[in-house]
Amino acid sequence: MQFSSALSLLLLAPMVQCWVSPSTARVYSMTTTTTTSSSKALQAPLYATPVDQAEAVTSPSTAPSADHSDNHSTNTAVASHKPPLDSDFQSALDELQETLTQACPPHLQSKMLPLLLSFADEYMRASQQSYRAGTIAANPKQSMQQFLKGVQYGLEFGVNPDTKYQFDVSHQALRGYPETENGNTVDYYAFGCDFFRPMMNLQQSVILGQDYLQQAMDQVAAGDNVVLFANHQSEADPQVVSCCFEVAGYADQASEMIYVAGHKVTTDPLAIPFSMGRNLLCIHSKKHIDADPDTKATKQRQNIKAMNSLLQSFKSGGALVWVAPSGGRDRRNVETNEIPIAPFDGKTLDIFRLYANKSGVKTHYYTLAMVSYTLCPPPDFVEAGVGEARQVRFEPVGIHMGAELESVGGLEGRQQFLRSAMEQCERDYQTLLSEIEVKQQQEPAEA
Repeated sequence: MQFSSALSLLLLAPMVQCWVSPSTARVYSMTTTTTTSSSKALQAPLYATPVDQAEAVTSPSTAPSADHSDNHSTNTAVASHKPPLDSDFQSALDELQETLTQACPPHLQSKMLPLLLSFADEYMRASQQSYRAGTIAANPKQSMQQFLKGVQYGLEFGVNPDTKYQFDVSHQALRGYPETENGNTVDYYAFGCDFFRPMMNLQQSVILGQDYLQQAMDQVAAGDNVVLFANHQSEADPQVVSCCFEVAGYADQASEMIYVAGHKVTTDPLAIPFSMGRNLLCIHSKKHIDADPDTKATKQRQNIKAMNSLLQSFKSGGALVWVAPSGGRDRRNVETNEIPIAPFDGKTLDIFRLYANKSGVKTHYYTLAMVSYTLCPPPDFVEAGVGEARQVRFEPVGIHMGAELESVGGLEGRQQFLRSAMEQCERDYQTLLSEIEVKQQQEPAEA
């Protein structure tokens, strides 16, 4: 089959350098169920996936951050076999890889082209599984065009120096309203969700704690602020949250959520178009600040500006904020192959409560346990820089909204708040794993 329009889309894009494709995410239609959690841990898949992540801010002076895209070393578990693609998907993959090969400049082909070709292979294989499971949007033509669209946006806004997008410390999602977005007509929020949604096995996905979710959304509607302290598992977590909220009936609230993000999601070429569609609070992590003494003062001033922006959002009321207090994604235990939740940083919790108290507007705190690791597995170890291989699988995901946390002051109160948040998120995470396992046993995925 020929997809000439999709090919020309990429070939006509000015290419200054070849970038690494952004992490993909898919969402699953989740059901509300309740079960007793069993003590188990998510097992890493038998394939690797390098993903970017963030590190937590360990000091109130530098503010908390959750870089969704720090570089990491490659996950060491590698797949030994890939089943053959159906003829129509193989044809689309051949066409896609030929396009990428032609578009990548000769001086970058040895380093970057293999990463692009590998990610294209991953995306089309996951699309085939999704299509077999009944996802019409995962058909060969649409999957190829969606991938090329991501490449085009990455080149235009992440590579080309004349059109590279510059983020402020506080970024408002670009939704395609030219009158207020300097002529922009693209809804980058919808683009990100459409890119990852077909990759999520919705039939086997799970949404739990919907009573607490409704309570939190009612509080936001009443003008109160709500902060979600979440564990972080993949670069596609914002899309996972959106798709899960859509299933639960809160699509509008999901699109208005503010994400606390590190510098990598605004500098990695492939991540940039996905970030353009999100409301972001961009904060430099402590590690990033200390890496270059010459720019440390500037980055600290930017962090202060970002936190002042958060304060203004809290003062306005009705803010819904997602933050990963661990400062990064959950990592695989290379010895057990399990995926434990990364510990929350108490200073991150403290600074959000501090600014919420300063706002004078009532603020509520919840945990949000997330399962999305197998969708886009991160590398096993964190490394500096941007540009890495990404992998994606057609997998179920899940979220579990926890009960509202009691916010009390004082040193003992702060320590108790941290313990309560971490323990609740861990319990809910285990419950999610159990529920997803049950659904997978009841409804085996299409091979």
